[in-house]
Amino acid sequence: MTSDGTTAPATGESAGTGTAEIPADLRAAFEAYEHALMIDDVPALDAAFAPGPEVMRGDAAGLLVGEEALSAFRHLRGGVAARTIERVEYRPLGEGVALLVSVSRYRGGGRGLQTQVWQHLDGRWVITAAHVTGKAQALDRTVWRSVGDPFFQGAWDGPLAGLTVAVKDLFAIKGFRIGAGNPTYLEGARPETTTAAAVADLLRGGASLRGIARTDEFAYSIAGDNPHYGTPPNGALPGALPGGSSSGPAAAVATGQAEVGLATDTAGSIRVPASYQGLWGLRTTHGLVPRQGLLPLAQTFDAIGWLTRDGDTLQRVADWCLSYDGSESTESALGESAADLPWRLLVPTEILDSVEPTTRAAFAAFLGALGTADAPEITETSIDDLGSAAAAFRTVQGAEAWRNNGEWLSEHPGAVGPAVAARFRLGSAVTAEAEASARTALAPLRDTLTALVKTGVLIFPTVPGAAPSRTADAAAVDAARAATLRMTSPVSIAGLPAVSVPLLSVASPLGDAPVGICLVSRAGTDIALVRLARRLAAAVAEGRS
Repeated sequence: MTSDGTTAPATGESAGTGTAEIPADLRAAFEAYEHALMIDDVPALDAAFAPGPEVMRGDAAGLLVGEEALSAFRHLRGGVAARTIERVEYRPLGEGVALLVSVSRYRGGGRGLQTQVWQHLDGRWVITAAHVTGKAQALDRTVWRSVGDPFFQGAWDGPLAGLTVAVKDLFAIKGFRIGAGNPTYLEGARPETTTAAAVADLLRGGASLRGIARTDEFAYSIAGDNPHYGTPPNGALPGALPGGSSSGPAAAVATGQAEVGLATDTAGSIRVPASYQGLWGLRTTHGLVPRQGLLPLAQTFDAIGWLTRDGDTLQRVADWCLSYDGSESTESALGESAADLPWRLLVPTEILDSVEPTTRAAFAAFLGALGTADAPEITETSIDDLGSAAAAFRTVQGAEAWRNNGEWLSEHPGAVGPAVAARFRLGSAVTAEAEASARTALAPLRDTLTALVKTGVLIFPTVPGAAPSRTADAAAVDAARAATLRMTSPVSIAGLPAVSVPLLSVASPLGDAPVGICLVSRAGTDIALVRLARRLAAAVAEGRS
């Protein structure tokens, strides 16, 4: 049941895992209880539970036992956050006794779980025991380094007023240290004397900082598994990796702890967690957002951007941060984004050939759903050899990463985790000749992409497939990383803007998983790209209705 009272799948069979269909009268009782929760109908909620001293309800705050204790709690609670029941599992426990386990998705982000024992008493179904697991609450140390409500107050009004921001731990905030995802680096860092331009822009627009969010070490990963602070949760697929290196901001947004994640993307560090966690994520044109106050990984590819739960919020942020101050017309304010991008989509076959079969099938269905009166023109195109381009990208990235951090790493042996240490070792071995050769090798792909987006917008799945499991072995995670880089590095090489939109769903061992659709346009058209992405999402919704 959704928060407005409409019915969602309510049997284990409809979710694909149940063994028996929920009885109609039990289903009706469950839905009536959910409706009462949404409108905070306390008398109806009291009636939904069994009377007497043995009824009980528990959550993270503790256990309540007895009718009176539960009723008092409900009168003080003041309702629950709007949510949709996405799945209900039913198990009969005996004659007139049933177990229901339901999964909630909150409108404000995050998931929850409720487990209920229902009993048929005096001709109706009532709850005799319940346990509620609400959405994740701050402070989760895997997500946050420092957090507040707010952590840093922005302007009291402005176009971004009311938005809270999770800042990746690579940006300078006056009076605080940059930690770069590593406790040894944090300990030796000095407090910053100024705030990074990208942070200041958000504050000036009225947004407030919720806190400093975790990053993979030195942003040199796309998995999201920090060996020092732990792995942040995946807000869309419990049990899966969150995606990195912007794992903290992404998890904060996906679980409803912030509305915006300020992040960086060198090789996909915004796009990958956006895809893994069902978020909107924009990597801006290289150099468009000032990088002063940002700890670099590889300056040739580093770009700044944002993660949000919806396209409207992303549009608000992009409109404010990427328009020009003092403009007197829309055209001068938005620059290249004043005009809409062509409604012509180009599918690069080399990238499509790199995705998993389930993702390819979902992408084909997605394109088929665009068959409306306003359907875009869709054309396949060729770009370049992804394998050789990704290898050249890794060479240049490694060389720059070592120049930026090699001295510190040499002075602190053993301070970083083994996976990131291995990447830095490879970077330390890159010769000047190898780096120059790799830079030359990147030019053809950059030129090809730049030419293609003059007349259309590239479209393809953001990543090969669903987020890997948190329990996947290192070899599997590394293989996923290599396959992902083949798909994400071309945009970084060309320095073009790219947005990941949560428009695909694929089956995974952990359940239905989101996969993003990536759109890429010409340099400087970032605001128009978000507009086009929202138009595309609306067209898909219309095609599926």
